[in-house]
Amino acid sequence: MAKKAKKQQPGGTPATVALTAADVPYTVHSYDHDPAHPSYGEEAAEAMGVPPERVFKTLVADVDGALTVAVVPVAGKLDLKALAAAVGGKRSAMADPALAERTTGYVRGGISPLGQRKRLRTVLDDSATAHPTICVSAGRRGLEIELAPADLTRLTDAVLAPIGRA
Repeated sequence: MAKKAKKQQPGGTPATVALTAADVPYTVHSYDHDPAHPSYGEEAAEAMGVPPERVFKTLVADVDGALTVAVVPVAGKLDLKALAAAVGGKRSAMADPALAERTTGYVRGGISPLGQRKRLRTVLDDSATAHPTICVSAGRRGLEIELAPADLTRLTDAVLAPIGRA
């Protein structure tokens, strides 16, 4: 049974602080995170009642020795070859989770593309542009930000590319 999403006042994480400072419109959605759920992203979509193609997960990969953020729909998977190509790289692999957490300042399952401790190059799956708003992690498990894909692209200097696959 899906949990009902609650709307919260903005603030509280580096991601929401960054959005507020940039004067970007956004909505924060919170829900009770279930540690036993097999997928953070699918749990978020279910809890908020949002189609999974509008909820995006933030993954950190190593592309030719440089950490890179990939933002893809929760319903699919990251295409590592496409990610490498999107940033002009040759090889890509998922980053060590502990390194991703230390570098971004967020915990796995709560990594946001915004407000990271060290700003990493970012690639947003181009399917995001098909929606007026998308949801991404707000910086902790059980907290999501809904915003326009164009705002996310601008604030992260993201490259738009087809990096997701079903």
